[in-house]
Amino acid sequence: MRITLVPAYGRDYKSKKDLLADFDGGKDFKIQDISCQWDGSYAGKQELVDNGYKTVNIRYKKLANVAVVTL
Repeated sequence: MRITLVPAYGRDYKSKKDLLADFDGGKDFKIQDISCQWDGSYAGKQELVDNGYKTVNIRYKKLANVAVVTL
């Protein structure tokens, strides 16, 4: 399963490295995926792993870039 996330609480990232540091550090990201029943909710990496997600797309750099992250 794959889901799309965006940075939460007004955060944005200029680099994939910074994004991954926060994602791996457990910060929350907002689920922005209309195919997901939790669209609009917040989740961290561990919650996604616990719910069976294998891969996530995370939008960054003012939502212009996408990082594909394997959990």
